Amino acid sequence: MVSAEVKPLPSDVDAEEAVIASIMVDDDAIFKAQPDLRPEDFYREQNRWVYEACLELSEGGEAINQVTVAHTLSRRGQLEDAGGPGFLSRVVTELPTPIGIQHYARIVRRDSIYRNLIGITEQIKNMAYEGGPKLDAVLDRAQELIMSLHSSDKVGDFVHLRSLLEQFLETPGIDARESNLVGYIRTGFVDLDTLLGGLKRSDLVIIAARPSLGKTSLAMNIARNAAVGQQARVAVFSLEMAADQLAQRLLAGECGIDSTRLRLGEQNESEEQRIMHAMGILAEAEIYIDDTAVQRVSEIRAKAHRLHRERSLDLIIVDYLQLIQGGSGRFDGRVSEVSEISRSLKGLARELDVTVIACSQLSRAPEQRVPHIPMLSDLRESGSIEQDADAVIFIYREDIYTTAEEWQRLHPERPYPEGIAQIIVAKHRNGPTGTVDLRFRKNLTRFEDLASREPVPSYN
Repeated sequence: MVSAEVKPLPSDVDAEEAVIASIMVDDDAIFKAQPDLRPEDFYREQNRWVYEACLELSEGGEAINQVTVAHTLSRRGQLEDAGGPGFLSRVVTELPTPIGIQHYARIVRRDSIYRNLIGITEQIKNMAYEGGPKLDAVLDRAQELIMSLHSSDKVGDFVHLRSLLEQFLETPGIDARESNLVGYIRTGFVDLDTLLGGLKRSDLVIIAARPSLGKTSLAMNIARNAAVGQQARVAVFSLEMAADQLAQRLLAGECGIDSTRLRLGEQNESEEQRIMHAMGILAEAEIYIDDTAVQRVSEIRAKAHRLHRERSLDLIIVDYLQLIQGGSGRFDGRVSEVSEISRSLKGLARELDVTVIACSQLSRAPEQRVPHIPMLSDLRESGSIEQDADAVIFIYREDIYTTAEEWQRLHPERPYPEGIAQIIVAKHRNGPTGTVDLRFRKNLTRFEDLASREPVPSYN
């Protein structure tokens, strides 16, 4: 019997070498390649080592060139096996142009997926040979394997808010202006801006709260206020909530229509006019949303750098910190990993000269004491979050913990604080700490100043 010819696995070593060469000669190349390309996508092991060395240098904020890459490989004990300095010099010399790095990266990524597909088909073939009575279980497992590969091919990226709002119009009942913005970003809340003096560029600001108290809403309200009120350019990394859900939240707050009714498409004709007016305002806002659910901090950094070069960002929002994965290194537990993440986000704020707002979960500690007001020690898996942050803002709502009857019994002389949120500035590196009160309209997922509120426009 003649054995079947064994075909080589899909790969393109020339494309791999073009990627690593481009990164060594172009300062921006790493940010163009990294969001789409991971070390395991390289077929040739030596090329993967070089790429990993480039990532390490990038994560450390160091220059990437032949000398630094060679030094990193040498420190790892991989330089000679990778081909030595001569290999690095050759690939750089033979590189035609670094302009096409994204094209080369897509080739490397494509072949990697093809190799994974071959591996999966081998698994499915073995499952079929083993057979057994549980056919449905085998078929389900085979489908899971194929779907996991399909999902891995979808690399998320920024989507302009206008596109998300256009999708809302097309699906009823669904579940470039120049900015010379300098100095401080306003939150759009009078008392909070007075206390903070605005949000300073290069600062890392943490917004922390227990679940369902509104940290995402507050961050997105600040994004809206900065983009609409100051023409700021805002990048949002939403690891927990889908981009279209965030767009609907913003739309509900802007038009003043209950978010549930908006989602179900139950608005009347008059409300339709308000929706159209609100969409006109939001569609002009320079808000870009990336809702990739699983991201490393290095990927967030690369995407932010890339968008910043295209749009010159003013504000970055990350929701939320504990969902981010650390870098490629090993960590002594989750606390050290979160510490590395917070340091990287602070570094990103300084690198791009933007404000970075990162939402954070709090531990259960506030639930176990009275009063339930959060403290800095409550930052979940805190690590060095408190140390790295320039400002830490907590959200606390008394009406979550006390019923109207209990409040009346304990404080008969004071009105029940329904819908009142205490915004506690617990740390402020550049100014005073303190507390301001905002109104939280849960049905609109919107925070408002207590003193005044813009009326919803009428179109009757």
